[in-house]
Amino acid sequence: MSDSNINPLEDTESEAALAYAEERRENIRAFVETSPDYYIAQFDKIGANARFTPTLNIVAGLLGPIWFGARGLWSWALSFLILETLGFVQIARGLFGDLASDAMARIESIEGTLELRRQQLAAAIESNSDKVDVYQRTVDSLEANIGGIRAEAEALADQGIWIALTGLIILIVAKVIQAICANWALEARFSDWLSDRSVRSGIPTRNLIFSAAFMTLIVLTAMLHYSFPGRFELLGDFPTEPSIRLTAIAWVEAFFAFCVDNGETLFDAITYCIRAILDALELVFVSTPWIVVASLIILLTWLTAGISAAIYCGAFLGYMGLLGFWEKAMTTLALLGTAACLSIVIGIPLGMFAARRRRFYSFIQPIMDFMQTMPAFVFMIPVIAFFGTGKPAAVVTTMIFGGTPVVRLTVLGLRGVPESVREAAISFGANKWYLLTKVDLPLAGPSIRAGINQTIMLSLAMVVVASLIGAKGLGEDVLEALQYANVGQGILAGFAILFCAMILDRIVQGGRK
Repeated sequence: MSDSNINPLEDTESEAALAYAEERRENIRAFVETSPDYYIAQFDKIGANARFTPTLNIVAGLLGPIWFGARGLWSWALSFLILETLGFVQIARGLFGDLASDAMARIESIEGTLELRRQQLAAAIESNSDKVDVYQRTVDSLEANIGGIRAEAEALADQGIWIALTGLIILIVAKVIQAICANWALEARFSDWLSDRSVRSGIPTRNLIFSAAFMTLIVLTAMLHYSFPGRFELLGDFPTEPSIRLTAIAWVEAFFAFCVDNGETLFDAITYCIRAILDALELVFVSTPWIVVASLIILLTWLTAGISAAIYCGAFLGYMGLLGFWEKAMTTLALLGTAACLSIVIGIPLGMFAARRRRFYSFIQPIMDFMQTMPAFVFMIPVIAFFGTGKPAAVVTTMIFGGTPVVRLTVLGLRGVPESVREAAISFGANKWYLLTKVDLPLAGPSIRAGINQTIMLSLAMVVVASLIGAKGLGEDVLEALQYANVGQGILAGFAILFCAMILDRIVQGGRK
């Protein structure tokens, strides 16, 4: 073939492919550091197929979680650590463990009772009591029970070899799976390393030592604890000091006593503000004729969510009225409205402030996590200490539990505004106020309204809990039903709470759409 028949384009593509292959091999050498030729061949085999390609890595199979941990594959390492620990524990229990220890402990406990009953039987025989037959049956029953437990203990002792074999099978299966999956998992990490060189590569000595020490500690501790139960007290019971707990309790009580003594004016002012809003809403919902309130709610639902939602809303209101829940439902809405309004008024500006200040948001985020995850019965304790019992305390409790979603979703919505849109507005001369009111808030509006909806729903979920501290309303009926096992009243009041939630949800969701 003459030189004129050679395609220059094919030559260029071939050289590019060779250069890419050589670069990939160099990258693999830099990534794995050990046995590069082996990993180059295995990675090429895995990369040639989009599906899972099984390969065999004997070193990974033998070292198990230690290899995965040293390579930085900790999600794999911990999963396989659980499997291998289970296998080693079963082997140790079967070969060296005291399988009958629990049974023998139960026998010792029963023998103490049996000795007491034998003494009572002897005394009854000596005094010719009519309870001789009763004591005799008790003694016979306890002796039979001991005999059954002793037979169970002997059976458990005979099962040791089978328990060990089960553990060996689990261990072998885990080793095989690790050997097959190791290269595939490492190749996926290699792909991550190509795009982000901060991903750990190679097997650093300190990582290998840490992984080996960690895995060995976990396995040995589990083997000792389950193979010899009760022999090592440190493994069974956490070493604690009662005086530390008592000191912590004293400090907490002293702190709250200080806050109550020095913050009376502040708490009274907060109570006055909550009471003012609550009284105004109760005047609107409770004192206003039911026809007016129902008509306004149905009209609002129709305007925001449509005629079908308005019809359902009318049916829900009719349910509450006909079953005698109207006044309590309106009281619940007033309480909920107060908590939701205060949460929204505080939450949206706080979210707007935190959206562009990451340090401030990182500061308040743990506080919001605490507010959402701490059980309501726990933070009711300081609320009662500061505000007493009654509706203001219930409003504060509801705000603590339900006030965080509006903050989070306001921050999420404002941070989701495209920077290109903001830059375009700034380039046309928009000042900060115009940028906030005409660009940021409208684009973040759906997220903010979703936060409002979530705040309302979570606040309504606190109705029953808030009734424990005098919130009244529908939660009071549910609480009473719980106390007296009144199933019918509890279910009917629960449906009334559900219908209140559905009405509010349709109104808010309709406005959002």
